[in-house]
Amino acid sequence: MQPLEKQSLSFEEWLEAERASLEGKTEYFGGEVFAMAGGSEAHNLIAGNVHAELRASFKGRPCYAYTSDMKVWIASVELGAYPDAMVICGEREFRDGRRDVVTNPSLIVEVLSDSTELYDRGKKFEHYRKLPSLQGYLLLSQQQVSAELFQRDGDGRWFLRDYNQLDQSIDLPWLDVSLPLSEVYDKVEFIPVAKTDGVADV
Repeated sequence: MQPLEKQSLSFEEWLEAERASLEGKTEYFGGEVFAMAGGSEAHNLIAGNVHAELRASFKGRPCYAYTSDMKVWIASVELGAYPDAMVICGEREFRDGRRDVVTNPSLIVEVLSDSTELYDRGKKFEHYRKLPSLQGYLLLSQQQVSAELFQRDGDGRWFLRDYNQLDQSIDLPWLDVSLPLSEVYDKVEFIPVAKTDGVADV
C-alpha cells in the first residue's frame, strides 16, 4: 500500500481526523496514513456472513463481534487498522472513552483481495501478532471457498489449519464456536476481482 501523502502524524492526530471524516476510511502505521477503497460485493457478503454467524453464536454469552467499523490499535508497532471483523470475549479494552478503538481482540478476520493479500499475509499479520490477546487470525478468500486459520498455542507458537470444502466448519475452540463454510460463503458468486494501483480494498 502507498501512503496518501508524505507527512508524519501522531496516532491522536490521525484518530481525530478519522472520527471527523465523511469521506471513507484510512489506516495508520508509524505516522503515515493509507487509503482504503470500498470492497466488492463478495467481500461485503463474506464479512457480513461471518459477523452474523459470530453474533448469533454469542447470544447470552459475554462475547462481542465487531464489524469493520471498529478500529484496533497496536501501540507497540503504532498501527491503527480496521479489520473486517473482530471478536472480544470478556472485558473489552478501549483506547479512550469514545469506545471505537479496541486493544484486546482475541480473533481478527480479514477477507483477502488482490491488492491487500500479500500485506494481510505478511506485515499485517506480523503486526497483529504483537497483540497478547490475539488467539486466532482468519483469512478468507473472496475468489474461491478457502479459509486459513492461524491459531496461537499455549507456548505462543502459531499453527495453520485450512478449509476448502463447503461441508467443512472452521473450528474456533477458544471461542467455543464453529463457522460453517456454507454460511460464510452464502450467496457469494466467485468473480475475479480487478487489481487496483495504490489503493487497498477493505
